[in-house]
Amino acid sequence: MSEFGKRTSKDTVRLERLLPGPVERVWAYLVESEKRGKWLAKGELEPRVGGRVQLQFLHSSLTPVQEPIPERFKMMECGVTGEETVTVFEPPTKLAMTWGNGTSEVSFELTPRGEQVLLVITHTRLGEQEMILVASGWHTHAGILEANLEERTPGAFWSVFLEIEAEYTRLFGMQEGESK
Repeated sequence: MSEFGKRTSKDTVRLERLLPGPVERVWAYLVESEKRGKWLAKGELEPRVGGRVQLQFLHSSLTPVQEPIPERFKMMECGVTGEETVTVFEPPTKLAMTWGNGTSEVSFELTPRGEQVLLVITHTRLGEQEMILVASGWHTHAGILEANLEERTPGAFWSVFLEIEAEYTRLFGMQEGESK
């Protein structure tokens, strides 16, 4: 298993992480607002297919390490809110929802592996220009989730994101905003 996500098709990226279990604990970090807010975004999730998901992103709240936000992300400095729809709800192993106001979809699959849990994040229906940004974002957020589950303090968000983004640019062989 590689730490970096893989581009599995022209519009799909897949990321895997082996996390401390049990599966019910990791599931809680996907569906409970307060726990999800520690690594991704707070917001209520209606636990059913067709249910609403509110996502309130505030990256500065994900880690105690404060740093300036990169200029190109300044519009996110005070937070960004989205509303999505649950497309799969199978506790405690599968959750999927629309993303980007329904333009794409993200799924989370949890598979117990002894005392650990394999988390697979698959993001589909991505535009060519979004691939690096989305892969870098999931990679950074998954690292923060892992730190929370291991009960350690996560590192800085933006500096990690920028470092990871440069690596995904190299791995995927294109510059952000460039079409293949």
